[in-house]
Amino acid sequence: MSKTSAVRIGLIQMTCGDHPDRNLDRSISRIREAADEGAQVICLQEVFNMQYPCQAEEHSRFELAESIPGPTTIALQKIAKERSIVIVVPLFEKRTHGLYHNSAAVVDADGSIVGLYRKMHIPDDPLYYEKFYFTPGDLGFLAFPTKYAKIGVCICWDQWYPEAARLTAMHGAELLFYPTAIGWIPGERAEYGVSQYSAWQTMMRSHAIANGLYVGASNRVGVEGEIQFWGGSFMADPYGNVLSQATHDGEENVVVSCDLSLINTARTHWPFFRDRRIDAFGDLQKRWCD
Repeated sequence: MSKTSAVRIGLIQMTCGDHPDRNLDRSISRIREAADEGAQVICLQEVFNMQYPCQAEEHSRFELAESIPGPTTIALQKIAKERSIVIVVPLFEKRTHGLYHNSAAVVDADGSIVGLYRKMHIPDDPLYYEKFYFTPGDLGFLAFPTKYAKIGVCICWDQWYPEAARLTAMHGAELLFYPTAIGWIPGERAEYGVSQYSAWQTMMRSHAIANGLYVGASNRVGVEGEIQFWGGSFMADPYGNVLSQATHDGEENVVVSCDLSLINTARTHWPFFRDRRIDAFGDLQKRWCD
């Protein structure tokens, strides 16, 4: 457990244009604004410096990917060191020719990269053709020590899997971030919009409760192609309470204080880790129990 009890968290919710360099510059401005509000740990949205690339299967879009470390991480490492902040940097990672991941680097307050997470669960749905672009992650579910807290990262589609949150927590995560690109496809918002967002947020709030940690989701917003990204970035405490939530219809920084001592309180009063029947969970490694 971190020695620091109170940590200020910032979630950046943005629209994205066609030019990665401009998106990076705007993100840096947003990061500075959050830092000015006292944010010490800041999470950007999924593949934050570009429009979501997976609405169609286009080979030319692989040119958007970059290495880690690379130009974008180097730029944000400088900002992290300058402002003494931790930044979660989600990127379209080029590992080598023909091998790409949906990844997130964790940059510590001294400017060093202390961790890398590669998205484990890769969807293939209408307008979310990620299997064409991304190889499933091979690093597992991890947590990384930083100046202010131990940080775990999962990405978007990982949100729906309790096992991912549990394993990240078991590595000691105090803060679990979900950089995200999720929204409504054409014609769905009016009929299904409220229930879809509610399911999405409820799932992550349940991860906070079941694992006794803070959970934050940083989602993009605005219309890109056919998707209306629903924003609604939020931070939840270890009891699942929503501490702050962004709008659905515009850019916004969510900055909130998190008392890390509440993790101990929640886990000792609701001792789910104590009572887990790990001897009976072997079937979780099967696809289905016939």
